[in-house]
Amino acid sequence: MGSFYGENIKVSIFGQSHSNAIGVVIDGLPSGIPINENFIKDFLKRRSPAFNPLGTKRKETDSFEILSGVYDGHLCGAPFCAVIKNTDTKPQDYKELFNTPRPSHADFTARMKYKGFEDKTGGGHFSGRLTAPLCIAGAVCMEILALSHIYIGAHIERIGDIWDSRFDPVSVSKEDFDKAQDGELCVINKAAGKEMKRLINSVREDGNSVGGAIECAVIGLPVGVGEPMFYGLENKISAAVFAVPAVKGIEFGSGFDSIGMLGSEHNDSFIIKDGKIKIAANNHGGILGGLSSGMPIIFRTAIKPTPSIAIQQNTVDMEKMENAEISVKGRHDPCIAIRAVPCIEAAAAIAVCDAFLRYKKIN
Repeated sequence: MGSFYGENIKVSIFGQSHSNAIGVVIDGLPSGIPINENFIKDFLKRRSPAFNPLGTKRKETDSFEILSGVYDGHLCGAPFCAVIKNTDTKPQDYKELFNTPRPSHADFTARMKYKGFEDKTGGGHFSGRLTAPLCIAGAVCMEILALSHIYIGAHIERIGDIWDSRFDPVSVSKEDFDKAQDGELCVINKAAGKEMKRLINSVREDGNSVGGAIECAVIGLPVGVGEPMFYGLENKISAAVFAVPAVKGIEFGSGFDSIGMLGSEHNDSFIIKDGKIKIAANNHGGILGGLSSGMPIIFRTAIKPTPSIAIQQNTVDMEKMENAEISVKGRHDPCIAIRAVPCIEAAAAIAVCDAFLRYKKIN
């Protein structure tokens, strides 16, 4: 399976939705970096349903244990390994679905690839449950980056047709990240957050789900982090972000809005400010030619509606080879985007940390 990522650090995520445990191994981390387990714990809480009453009713405490890689509170150079025990599994919820693939899930493609030997409960290794160890890896990378004053933050930009304000693409700050996290929903405009909450509760009552978008920013990167062509920062961030199962799209800077702009509108002028070369605007999203430009990296991700819904849907019976109907039981989020915010931050942190460690080696 392709459940590993990285060049300078190697991140490998293991486990299944209803297996005994899930976890992550990270190889290549620099030694001597202080690791604050409480920071990791607090970061994990943000994706936990216990932290947000709008999420699934599954009780995921996400209590983790670090098995290796840390000694006396610091990374020690050995592979970092952390595990989370799955304590509230209900595989029986999925028994009726073994031969009837759920629409918009990986059930069908996994069956074809693994010929029936795949873990069929809760999505197995394809489950969003695996974003918990992703968040552990992201939190470790955030601690490494923070030592160089590089910070990452995100907020819900949109739920359905309700929009939050956007980060200022030129001057977003760590304080802006903290303000967005202050509340039940991770939004900048709290009034928009209330409207989002009403919409989410409404689709939950209907047995349905709704999608959203997340805006993420990286600040503090020096100019020149990244590589051209296949290892550009957009490439690396995108590859990591698509590890979050619900992600269906990504854009950097002005993104698809740039289609309707003239070159004279989209181009970001260079200026001299305080004796340094600066960039006046940030339509490019902080990345030029695959390299960081010194401006905030700004990107947005599209998060699909939760595919597990109580409404009856059409599918097939793969054993009988006939059409069938299905309504998905179990405990599911009416809007995945809420809990995906820290997951997107974590994915970005892993990608940026990997690229930044390479940058430090050669600069």
